[in-house]
Amino acid sequence: MKIKISRQSVYLLSLMLVLLVLVLLFSFLVLIPEGKEYREQRMELKKENYELRRYKDYYEDTLGKLKKLQTQHRHIITALDASFNPERFQKQNKIFFKSLSISKKVQIENEDNFLVYEVNTTSSIHSPKSFYDFLDAINKGDWIIGVNFPINFKREKEMINSSFTMKIYKTPKDENLKKSDD
Repeated sequence: MKIKISRQSVYLLSLMLVLLVLVLLFSFLVLIPEGKEYREQRMELKKENYELRRYKDYYEDTLGKLKKLQTQHRHIITALDASFNPERFQKQNKIFFKSLSISKKVQIENEDNFLVYEVNTTSSIHSPKSFYDFLDAINKGDWIIGVNFPINFKREKEMINSSFTMKIYKTPKDENLKKSDD
């Protein structure tokens, strides 16, 4: 028994066999290694997207906290930017003293990224209560002021003379000052 296969069928069968071998070679030599690399890159992209989402969430959370703190402490932020005016200070706080005098402010070195001015004051008060009222008023005032110790009180007849120094804190406007501290 002879199997009769035409020449065209043999050519077609051999061509199919060659194409099958080429497809198998292409898939094993090109597609499978590239697919493995693609999966590795896809996993790396998923990790990076996860980190990006985490950082975005952290950024948004931190930004929200910053905005909340800025609204809560707006008075302090504006007080740090306000320049100290001795005449205005005297007008605002004269109600606590019989007389209030302020000597010229002298700039001392920068402390913790703030410009610090030292002001020496002398005043005459009726009672220590008015001095404590003055301390409460400067806490709510237009400037960030620290009253330094010692606070000297001397009684003269019906009046109490007091002398003390204050530090007025201000943020530097000069960009060079900010950059030199970083």
